[in-house]
Amino acid sequence: MREDLPALTIPLEPQAPATDAEIAASRRRLRIDSLGIIVTAIGFGLVYGLAARAAGFSPIEASGMSVLVFAGAAQFAAIGYILGGFSWVAVMVLTAFLNARHFLYGAALAPYLADRPRAVRALMAHVLTDEAFALTIAHFRRIRQADMPGFWWAAIVTVFIPWNIATIVGVLVGGQIPDPSQFGLDVIFPAAMAGLAVGLVTGRRELVAAVMGAVVAVGVGLASDPAAGIIAGGLVGPAVGMVTPRARGDRPHEAVIVFTPRLDDPSMSTDGDAAEGLASDPAGIGQPPDPAVRTERRP
Repeated sequence: MREDLPALTIPLEPQAPATDAEIAASRRRLRIDSLGIIVTAIGFGLVYGLAARAAGFSPIEASGMSVLVFAGAAQFAAIGYILGGFSWVAVMVLTAFLNARHFLYGAALAPYLADRPRAVRALMAHVLTDEAFALTIAHFRRIRQADMPGFWWAAIVTVFIPWNIATIVGVLVGGQIPDPSQFGLDVIFPAAMAGLAVGLVTGRRELVAAVMGAVVAVGVGLASDPAAGIIAGGLVGPAVGMVTPRARGDRPHEAVIVFTPRLDDPSMSTDGDAAEGLASDPAGIGQPPDPAVRTERRP
């Protein structure tokens, strides 16, 4: 490559779509990762059904809330607010604040789903949970593209179906169901989330964002409210990660486009005319006849 020829550097085009084998392997991993979450969703769905029945909800009301609201922590909180005498307006505002972290989830998934119909994205947003998001974003990143069967497995099979079936059973069976926390099952949700998050850390920026987000979330959560801590950590962590310099090994590859004369170009001859041509255009920026374009990868 000529050293005196300016090179035009542009980002590489998006990586090639995953192969069928890669997608299948990632789906298998997703299903394995979802097993513990399914068990916990069943356990806490049962407890929610019991709590809803104790709060005076009918089976239809309790099940309807699980289908139409489908937000585990917000559903438990709503029961507490209702028992505390809060108005329905207050309940909706408080639970909306509790679920504000879903703005961040939607923003993270949006680049993968830009070509999906709005109705499909609306349905995806409705069934999205913390656990479904963690499973989905890890799956999408592994295969470098969206995969609807993978998303539906993470959202519907892993959480929505177990949660709603367990809600019905909890409402009907009532006090015969023990609290899953008595058996230590309450640790599965956060442990699963932490394990999935570790797989998303691929470099210095991600590590800094994760650590800073966790520190801020815990600090704000202990000082004020856990919901506020989640939102604060979700905003501060990525912001700090974005301004953190990448480590040398984390730098993305670039494509360098170099314009060179074709080998069959007469100007490439070794006679005096070629030397005269170079002398008249020493920078090599003139338009060579029928230029060839080649690309080089640089780390």
